[in-house]
This record gives sequence, C-alpha cells and structure tokens, in this order.
Amino acid sequence: MASGRLERDPERPVYVISVAAMLVSAHPRTLRIYEDEGLLCPARTPSNIRLYSENDIRRITWIRHLTRERGVNLAGIRILFELEERLGARILEALYAEGTADAEEANPSADGPTANPKS
Repeated sequence: MASGRLERDPERPVYVISVAAMLVSAHPRTLRIYEDEGLLCPARTPSNIRLYSENDIRRITWIRHLTRERGVNLAGIRILFELEERLGARILEALYAEGTADAEEANPSADGPTANPKS
C-alpha cells in the first residue's frame, strides 16, 4: 500500500439505503421499488439492513437515466438487464454514454458537470 489507502472494491456493500438514495438523488422508497421489481439485489446485514455497493449505485444510475432520459419503463429495463447478462455485452453503458453525448450536443454551452471546464 504505497498510498496508505485501501483500494475500493466495487462489489463490497457499504452504503445504507439513505446514503445510496442520496448519492443517486432518489428517495429510499424508489430503491425499494427497484428491488421489488427485481432490478436490484442489495446485500443484507444479519439484522436485514440493505447495503449497496458501488456497482449497485452504478446500476441505479443507469436505471434512473433510462427511466428519466430515455422513457424506458421498469419492465423494459429488466429486459435490458437480462439481455446484457445473456449476451455479456455492455448495453447499459452504451445507452448511458449515448444519452450523455446527446445531452452534451443539445446543450454545449452548459455550465453543468457535463461541460468541459477550462484549466
């Protein structure tokens, strides 16, 4: 450990539902709905508390992007996840990248996080 910090494991569940919801700007109930719909499967502590990993946070980000920006319903997202798993392809990453590229093209002078800051 040259840097003195532990490397993050994206599979390691570390975030409770309130923190995970805050990270993705969603209500905790939304995350429970995603779980009920079979889109997420967070780890559980012995006392049944949900714990979300970095990969879970990434998956929630994709779900929110697809529902908000692409108009895909939860059943459609479930099918996309199943296809991605069967094909071994990164369908969601491609859709997310395409969506963010479209947003940048539509609003190139935005001062938001997608804009390129000048150094």
